[in-house]
Amino acid sequence: MVDSHKIKEKILSITEEIKKVSCGEKIVIAFSGGLDSTVVSKLAILALGHERVEAITINFGDYSYAKAIKNIQMMGEALGLRVKSVPGKTIQEKVLKGGPACNRCTRIAKLGRVKKEAGDRLVLTGSNQSDTWGKMGIKICGGFYTPLMEMSKKEILEIADYLGIKVLKIGENEFREGCKMKHLLKPLAVPSYHGQAAAEANECLLKIIGKENYHSTLANAKIIGPLNKNIALVNLFPIPEERLKIQVMESLKKINTLEMVEILEKPIKLIVKANKGQFDNQHSRFWLEKGRLQPDFAVPITVEWRLTTNKNLKTFQVVDYQISE
Repeated sequence: MVDSHKIKEKILSITEEIKKVSCGEKIVIAFSGGLDSTVVSKLAILALGHERVEAITINFGDYSYAKAIKNIQMMGEALGLRVKSVPGKTIQEKVLKGGPACNRCTRIAKLGRVKKEAGDRLVLTGSNQSDTWGKMGIKICGGFYTPLMEMSKKEILEIADYLGIKVLKIGENEFREGCKMKHLLKPLAVPSYHGQAAAEANECLLKIIGKENYHSTLANAKIIGPLNKNIALVNLFPIPEERLKIQVMESLKKINTLEMVEILEKPIKLIVKANKGQFDNQHSRFWLEKGRLQPDFAVPITVEWRLTTNKNLKTFQVVDYQISE
């Protein structure tokens, strides 16, 4: 049973800390419309008042989920929050041109862009124990402050429920969701081809399972393959019944930037090419396989690593796959 007294104490502790760290000055929220940034926004408003809180959201166009865009508008209105939208699609395309780079994208295209708009104002983020910054970062660093850093997703949900915050769930992941481009496992070399494949396939998949009221804990389409071929590896968990699988296949095959669609049901081997720095770093390879890839796949994966000859590849590229028998 949830202890409302303890939750109230947590809220009071966080709001007092926000007052202290901000010195009561105007602050900015790095706002995605998701649960974490919405909770931070509400706590900041409770601590400082509406007039000292502004939210800045980065608009990635069709690289953002439709539900995420709806959340930003809906949560902003519900909180009475001033929300400024800043374009970020072009920057994201530049960052990912050399291959998947989630941390770099967050640092440059997302938080970096927010900090540039914030100027001298302190930027509050929703980072917590469910993400890399929460586990390995610093609570106050370089003009950023993470009030929820020590908290788990469960604790954040308890605060949200206590405060009456209801965020529309996107549906791609049970815990972390919201970025289509993390499902592009190859360079964003040609945005109208590679980027569009990830954007359309993942939006289409969530629309289908939403209409079917299919309650998944995982739903995404990973885009892999050589640069001249887009292959969609569809991850749905629990594995759906045949009727829904057929519907997903037929819909995704209509997307003209996809050459092949596979719904994963058996363990697979991913053929991954990496630049020399990543290929030679065993720790990096282990983290990529176990921390970055496996959590977003509905089936067990193994990885066959190969050293790339492509000098433009800055990180890695999943070039092919093999279904295990």
